[in-house]
Amino acid sequence: MSGDLPGHYFRIRENGVAVFRVDAENRQRRIEMEQIAVVNLRNGEVKPQGNRVLTDEDTAAIADWLAERQEMMARREVDDLYRTIDHLNLTAQWVQSRATPEQLDAVTDRLLMAMHDLRSVLVRKMAEGLGKPEG
Repeated sequence: MSGDLPGHYFRIRENGVAVFRVDAENRQRRIEMEQIAVVNLRNGEVKPQGNRVLTDEDTAAIADWLAERQEMMARREVDDLYRTIDHLNLTAQWVQSRATPEQLDAVTDRLLMAMHDLRSVLVRKMAEGLGKPEG
């Protein structure tokens, strides 16, 4: 393990993150992690744990981590959409070349409904965008 430990550790949890202060400067030379806060990723709400008061350093570390996380999640979201396009293309190829009638019976209705729903939303959003004045 590297000798340069971060001052804070962020443990992802469902809908949030638990924030720990990292301490390796103790007599036993053990890495100790003290939970200092919980953060809601959706709204950015920071709740200190127990009676703790967050330092300016804690608050800055949390803000930096949140900004990085939000940027990463936005990149992942776009990447997931490109993967979806690839999956649709692979699905079309599968249907054309390998699907059995039984397999098609099992998935066709659900695929058509999902594609219809997606098409409707895309067309509506595009129309809304065309109707907006530029600037």
